[in-house]
Amino acid sequence: MEYPDLSLFVGGAWRKTANSLPVVNPSNEVEIGRVPVASTADLDDALNAAEAGFRVWSKVSPRERSDVMLRAARLMRERIDEIAYSITLEHGKPFRQGQLEVIRGAEFFEWDAGEAQRLYGRVIPGVEGIRHSVLRQPIGQVAAFSPWNFPMSQPARKIAGALASGCSVILKAAEETPGGAYHIARAFKDAGLPDGVLNLVFGVPADISGHLIPDERIRLVAFTGSTVVGRHLTTMASEYMTPVLMELGGHAPVIVCGDVDPAVVAPICAERKYRNAGQVCTSPTRFYVDEGLFDRFTDGFVSKARSTVVGDGFSDGVQMGPVANDRRLAAMATLVEDAVSQGAELLAGGARIGNAGYFFEPTVLANVPDSARVMTEEPFGPIAVLNPIKSLDDGIMQANRLPYGLAAYGFTHSAANAHEMAERVETGNLSINTLEASLPETPFGGVKWSGYGREGGEEGLHHYTVVKNVSHKMSIE
Repeated sequence: MEYPDLSLFVGGAWRKTANSLPVVNPSNEVEIGRVPVASTADLDDALNAAEAGFRVWSKVSPRERSDVMLRAARLMRERIDEIAYSITLEHGKPFRQGQLEVIRGAEFFEWDAGEAQRLYGRVIPGVEGIRHSVLRQPIGQVAAFSPWNFPMSQPARKIAGALASGCSVILKAAEETPGGAYHIARAFKDAGLPDGVLNLVFGVPADISGHLIPDERIRLVAFTGSTVVGRHLTTMASEYMTPVLMELGGHAPVIVCGDVDPAVVAPICAERKYRNAGQVCTSPTRFYVDEGLFDRFTDGFVSKARSTVVGDGFSDGVQMGPVANDRRLAAMATLVEDAVSQGAELLAGGARIGNAGYFFEPTVLANVPDSARVMTEEPFGPIAVLNPIKSLDDGIMQANRLPYGLAAYGFTHSAANAHEMAERVETGNLSINTLEASLPETPFGGVKWSGYGREGGEEGLHHYTVVKNVSHKMSIE
């Protein structure tokens, strides 16, 4: 297996560009490929192709759209090892986790392929002789932007929603991890997707968003990434009254109630915290633990953190790979230093591993004051914060303290506690006794500063459609 020879995908054809950027393996800092940088002319071609592709695809029946999506998903499953190999090379995550990401990406396409056939309107009763019909029609050309932390499943989520709804899409995938999106485009080309329906570009993010979003042919902006960038893109889109779908940052709290067994819960929490090196928007980070359990929970969590095997994703037994780049290493070190300087206890990790590759130790901070930066800034890395709470009310207050609300978690055997969390925790996604934040069949998105709109579930296609009311009087009098 080899890393792919990356190209843009515009109008159903692969194309090279005059300029390119390096793709670096974060496990050893070695260049593994070059990602092409789209020019203004390339972007204009993509806009023209998407417009032409939409005219074709929007008239294709939902069943036929579904069939194409399912063929592409089957190809991705058949190519699982090849795609996972690319993901591990460019991202660093363990190869098995790369395989699981390919499966998850295929599941997004499979779910939305089914939903494409259930995108119903309705008829509203009216006075005699008049019928009111509500239609859901594809919104048009979509500009989609996906992040680097999940090279395949994040692009899949946006492409799936757009194609299932009958839209065309221009995807700007992450330059750090372009291989996953490349393999998606390749699978759809081989599955017979009409030219121009899916277009893939790379380049300088500000240049691409600044060119695509103001264009009147773009009818929706779909973005996953940081809150800062998401708010900027939303402001830009608002100048042109272009709708947005924003899945932004979080700082996920975990409330551990006093009725659970810390010996069971702590290792589960630690294992999920260090998945993808903590580089997950839903990563559990702020652990608020009942004070009666705190010491035992902390012991179990720290033990699991210290035993987590960190290394190259192709090595046997590795559980956590590197962070994305040297900037993330510096950010982790700064957050740890700041917390410790304000009185936090550093119980595990806290430093870079070695001097080759971007490896950072699984880190545990305890009794961290709210004034520490890590309590308000999403670390997006392998740092966990453990603080005791006196009551469930205390935990909910702490969970709601920040302006983010993407994911939250709770552990309890009490139906009353679960009900309280479901009613009062301010979040788009609450998981109780599990750390799985979303599935293809469930709606996913945030509240407050964590975004707008939903992906997945039956709600996931709504943002890719417009609602049209048709009032039809049966006769002219």
